[in-house]
Amino acid sequence: MNPPVPMLELRQVSKRFVKRLDTAAKLGNFFGAGMREEVVHAVDKVSLAINPGEVVGLVGESGCGKSTLGRIVAGIHQANEGERLWHGRVIADMPAAEARATELKIQMIFQDPFASLNPRMRVADIIGEAPVVHGMVKLDEFDDYLDQTMRRVGLDPGFKRRYPHQFSGGQRARIGIARALAVKPEFLVCDEAVAALDVSIQAQVLNLFMKLRADLSLTYLFISHDLGVVEHLSDRVVIMYLGRVVEIAPADDLFRGPNHPYAQALLAEVPRLETRRRRFEPVKGEIPSPLDPPTGCHFHPRCPHATERCKREAPVLREIAPQRWSACHLNDAT
Repeated sequence: MNPPVPMLELRQVSKRFVKRLDTAAKLGNFFGAGMREEVVHAVDKVSLAINPGEVVGLVGESGCGKSTLGRIVAGIHQANEGERLWHGRVIADMPAAEARATELKIQMIFQDPFASLNPRMRVADIIGEAPVVHGMVKLDEFDDYLDQTMRRVGLDPGFKRRYPHQFSGGQRARIGIARALAVKPEFLVCDEAVAALDVSIQAQVLNLFMKLRADLSLTYLFISHDLGVVEHLSDRVVIMYLGRVVEIAPADDLFRGPNHPYAQALLAEVPRLETRRRRFEPVKGEIPSPLDPPTGCHFHPRCPHATERCKREAPVLREIAPQRWSACHLNDAT
């Protein structure tokens, strides 16, 4: 029996940001300064497949490239290398009209609900502009559609003439969710979507995400640094470090026994009742700069198990057990 075709798939996707030399730097080079363009290796040959109805958690330290990867999934950033597929078809190879329709099915919810909302637009326009522009809603049906969308996320339609600054943080988060839902997506990329909220409001918004998943058959890529949230929500978890995926596993398996040394270090930081007397020890060392990533395995300068091979050779992400993938040379001995 053939495996199901993923809803969304990335194949060997890379993204680099280049800071070009300004006039002063070019002039300095004319006199022998030897300045070079700076290249940030944000995402490095990432492959990932997400099936319909799944919630995949994407985890890693700040600066690991997870938000950049989310923007590539949502089509906000274009990858320098690799392919993005929708139901087995390369989106870049689709006819223009079909590609635009596909992009609408993948929407993103951003970390800061205030910064991502236009302060000069009323809520009615923030939520309703896109479905009108794309011909999803007729003008005579607009008000009813807008009210229905707002109620779905727990907002009072009576507030639709207000501006974003007139709402609380939790309400602004719901406005961002409603804006994404207004174009009838099938896939949502949630980039730290509850990180800026109080804990009590976080729980309400997370419950809303799960209700929307059930009601609308949504698929999620849920980006977060909060492992407790990821454990609660996700079917599978992807661990990233400095632009590379180091482990992919079902959530229960990962939290029961992580394989990669970085995943082990991350999960050791999660507070639990049964380990409350254990001394807290953060991951040793600082995450290296993506301007000059280490050779071989990117984690080797901080890894307690690193060998000479780790310094020379980048490990390949390979299947170590059913539905479990890891990129570590230690697996070669098993």
